[in-house]
Amino acid sequence: MKLLTLNCHAWREENQLGKIDTLAKAIQENAYDVIALQEVSQPTDGQVIRENVKSGNYIIVLLEALQRLGVTDYEYVWDLSHFSYGAYEEGLAILSKHPIEGKRSFFVSHSQDIMKWKTRKIVGASIRYKEELVSFYSCHLGWWHDEEEPFVHQAKSLLEHVQGEERFFLMGDFNNHADLKGEGYEYLIQHGLYDIYSLAKEKDSGITVQGKIAGWDQNKQDLRIDLILTNQPCQVAYSQVIFNDVNRPVVSDHFGVEALVDEE
Repeated sequence: MKLLTLNCHAWREENQLGKIDTLAKAIQENAYDVIALQEVSQPTDGQVIRENVKSGNYIIVLLEALQRLGVTDYEYVWDLSHFSYGAYEEGLAILSKHPIEGKRSFFVSHSQDIMKWKTRKIVGASIRYKEELVSFYSCHLGWWHDEEEPFVHQAKSLLEHVQGEERFFLMGDFNNHADLKGEGYEYLIQHGLYDIYSLAKEKDSGITVQGKIAGWDQNKQDLRIDLILTNQPCQVAYSQVIFNDVNRPVVSDHFGVEALVDEE
């Protein structure tokens, strides 16, 4: 099972359409089973296509790019988390090559006001893979030291919502550096989650952010904050960073993470 997670930084990138084509080409060539995307934005003045999805939504433009490459077998889930940068509605998405049997979205922040940019929502989809029902969640959480919207509250809320799921994967931007002791990453691992990166037989540095980006304005470190976590140990052939100018061109202010799971 091939997985990909990426914080898209949608519509805030130079040469945005070219970067979407780069992402689409990678999806075509790698045929990911499930893709989790964060910061998947749409213009507030777009026309409604279905439910709350509007024209100009990053996910719709990506699907159009995939169609031009002959890829038409992806289903998606998208939901709005909050407004951002004045002109955009920012959300999260799951793309799946397999039929989506269930959809979920829920707030994990104290705030449920979509006008507040720190409001956080999770989007999930369940698919059947090799006869097993597996759930996937696209996650974009806050920062450990944020007094207004603390990470611990969001993490607890997330874990409460997925409690009882037989098997699940949490994929996305957790905004907590995996190398820092006593903070968000350690909290998640101590609460029963397994890091696909740690389980992988082959791996690289895992670094997904270099230097200053939105939300990390003073950062001067290399950070591993984009993760794929699961509630069951599993075989992981590899975990590697993508879209980092080593493994394909950069498409966002975050690099992506791809992994091959349940394969020797």
